[in-house]
Amino acid sequence: MAAALIGLGVGGFSIGTGEFVIMGLLPEVARDIGVTIPQAGHVISSYALGVVIGAPVLAVLAAGWGRRALLIALMAVYALGNFASALAPGYLSLNLMRFLTGLPHGTYFGVAALVAASLAPPGRRASAVGMVMLGLTGATLAGVPIAAALGQHFGWRAAFVFVGAIAVLAMAMVRRGVPYMSPDAGASPWRELGALRRKQVWLTLGIGAIGFGGMFSVFSYIKPTLTEVAGLPVGGVPFVLALFGAGMVAGNLVGARMADRALMRTIGALLLWSVVVLGGFVFAAHHVATAALATFLLGTIVAIGPALQIRLMDVAGDAQTLAAALNHSAFNCANALGAWLGGVAISAGLGWTSTGWVGVLLAVGGLAVFAASLAADRKAA
Repeated sequence: MAAALIGLGVGGFSIGTGEFVIMGLLPEVARDIGVTIPQAGHVISSYALGVVIGAPVLAVLAAGWGRRALLIALMAVYALGNFASALAPGYLSLNLMRFLTGLPHGTYFGVAALVAASLAPPGRRASAVGMVMLGLTGATLAGVPIAAALGQHFGWRAAFVFVGAIAVLAMAMVRRGVPYMSPDAGASPWRELGALRRKQVWLTLGIGAIGFGGMFSVFSYIKPTLTEVAGLPVGGVPFVLALFGAGMVAGNLVGARMADRALMRTIGALLLWSVVVLGGFVFAAHHVATAALATFLLGTIVAIGPALQIRLMDVAGDAQTLAAALNHSAFNCANALGAWLGGVAISAGLGWTSTGWVGVLLAVGGLAVFAASLAADRKAA
């Protein structure tokens, strides 16, 4: 199982690096293709849109594929998308390439999670999924800084070449480490679409899309908050952001182990933890030391990811590929929702720390959806 999980994790590392590195290279991208920095930021939105659309579409269309073959194909598309992004001559072509690159993102993680869970011994499914997700969270700690350094020294296009090369490596490791898995008997696009008829699938996706948005509400504006409110020098921002990455890694590992012991209790507890962390950020953001600690704790909110992934597997019945892939569409919806509402609060004159209160409201919203899910379970029982 170790070789399979490492190969799947390397694929996640490539995707995580490719998703987040562009955020630190927007000035270079804008200057090279002749647009403003806000316009260059549209490539981030294009990628996210690709994730949201690609996850359900590819999961349904590839329902009859063997899982190892599908994972290799998805990584091939991701590699080609990054190489093409590095060659994009202008604004429109770069946006198109980033959209196409985002298409395999959600389906890859969904299928990788299913493979990891199927290979895991009893009672260790969430831990196996957490190992796959460790590639994504570890990318914020190692992959993004390396790719960003390459982008600074050799141009932003070099960062995408680096990401594409890791994707090619992941293809080879998945081919070598993941055992052959024949398609599920009776698998078809129509059967996968059956997941959308299940109430608990929608409720679980709602928990992620709403409850997880609080982290993005704060993190989307973390740099101006640290510099304007805490008084952190600009040169210190990368070190504090590294703490955020460390928090994501720690949260992913701890959350996966908690989910193996008590899945639903873990989801509820982590939503409450989000309320505490996001509310505490409002007060901690005024001093450098406490702001740094709060940023680390902010990263730990990602602990809910493996638990929600396992919950979707449990409630999806025989339509697990689509449900698992939709988990990452939900997370990208949380990204968009949290960043937008945080921006609304700041534009309304409520200050940089108001994003913490926005996050609290979103976490409470996630708790409300979680309560509805528990009530539906009791009613069914």
